[in-house]
Amino acid sequence: MEILRIDCLGKELRLEGSMAGWQQLYWSNELVSIKQASANPEGLRSHEFELNAQTAEAEEQTLISTSIKITLEVDLQWQPFNLQYRLLKDDEILSQGHRDSKDIERQTPVTPIPVKKQFSLVGLASLGFKLLKSAKVIKVILAGASIAAYSWLFSFQFALALIACLVFHEYGHIRAMKYFGMKTKGIYLIPFMGGLALSDEKINTRWQDVVISIMGPTFGLLMSIAALIAYWVTGNVFFAGLAAFNALLNLFNLLPILPLDGGHILKSISFSMNSVLGLIACVAGAAIGVFISYTLGLALLGFLLLIGSLEIVFEWKTRHQSHLLPLDRYGQLFSAIWYLITVAALVAIIWYFAGSGDDMLGLPLKILQS
Repeated sequence: MEILRIDCLGKELRLEGSMAGWQQLYWSNELVSIKQASANPEGLRSHEFELNAQTAEAEEQTLISTSIKITLEVDLQWQPFNLQYRLLKDDEILSQGHRDSKDIERQTPVTPIPVKKQFSLVGLASLGFKLLKSAKVIKVILAGASIAAYSWLFSFQFALALIACLVFHEYGHIRAMKYFGMKTKGIYLIPFMGGLALSDEKINTRWQDVVISIMGPTFGLLMSIAALIAYWVTGNVFFAGLAAFNALLNLFNLLPILPLDGGHILKSISFSMNSVLGLIACVAGAAIGVFISYTLGLALLGFLLLIGSLEIVFEWKTRHQSHLLPLDRYGQLFSAIWYLITVAALVAIIWYFAGSGDDMLGLPLKILQS
C-alpha cells in the first residue's frame, strides 16, 4: 500500500510498504530502492539512491556529470499508524514531516491495485450491472421490480415498507461514504437480494471498510427499533412484522460471508491482527458464536457463521498483500464490540416477536432455526 507521496526535485517520490516489512521507493514511477520483508516490520529505515546532474563550465562550455545522493529516512509504526520522514539531498534537508491514519484515508492512490478476477455468475452479474448503473432509469426499473416481487410474497403495503427499510439500510452506507469524503453513485434495489450503495472511489483503510459496512445494519437496527416503538404505541401488528423481518434482513447482512457486510467487518478485524495469536483469537470468537447459535437453536445462523469464518481463515494468509491500512488495537476492539452489539440487538428483536404467539411474527426465528 502507498504510505508516503512527496515532491523530490520537481518529481514525485512515492513509498509503498506492507505489514510484512517490505518497502519499495519510486521516483517518478521508477523503482529506486527496495527493502525486503523482515521479522520486524517497524522502526527506522533509510532509502538511498543517486541522481545524475550535469553542470557547464563557463570558460570551456563543457558538461560535467555529477551525482546527487538522495536519502529518505522513515520511522514507521503500523498500529496505530504513524510515519515520520525526512528527505535529504547530499545531507541537506529538503523536507520532513509525519503522516497518520487520517492522511491515509484522504489519499488517492496513483495507480489502482490490480485485483485478480475470477469468473463467476456473481462477477458476471456485477459487470453487467456496472454497465447499466450510469443510467438513472435503471434505478426506477429495479425499484419497481422489487416492489412487485415483495408484493407477491407479502402485500403491497408491506412491500413499500420493506423497500423503505432497504433504502434506509443502504442510506447508512451512503452516509458513511460521504463522511469519508467519497463520491457516491446512489442506491440500487435488487429484487429478492436487497440493495446496493455504490461509489466510484476506493477505500484506503480497514477502518473505512468497517464503518461503511456496519453503518448499513446499524441504520437497519434503528429502523427496527422505530417500528418496535410504533408497535408498542399503536398495537398495529403491521409495525411488528416490519420490525421482525427488517431485523432478519439486517442480521443476514452481518453474517461473516463475503461480500456481505459482516464478511467485510470480520475480515478487516482479523486481517488487522498481525500475529498467529490474532488469528487464534478470531477463530475462538467464531467458535463461541457457532456454539451460542446452536445452543439457542439457531441452526442456520450457526452453520452460515461457521462457513463464513472458515472463508476468512483461509484468506488470512493473504492479508499482507492488501493495500488497506490495518486497524490498530483500539480499532479492532471497538469494531468487534460494535459488531457484536448490533448482532445481539437484532437477534433480541427477532426473539421478542417470536414469543408473541403469532405465526407470521415467529417466521424469522423459524428461518434461523431451520
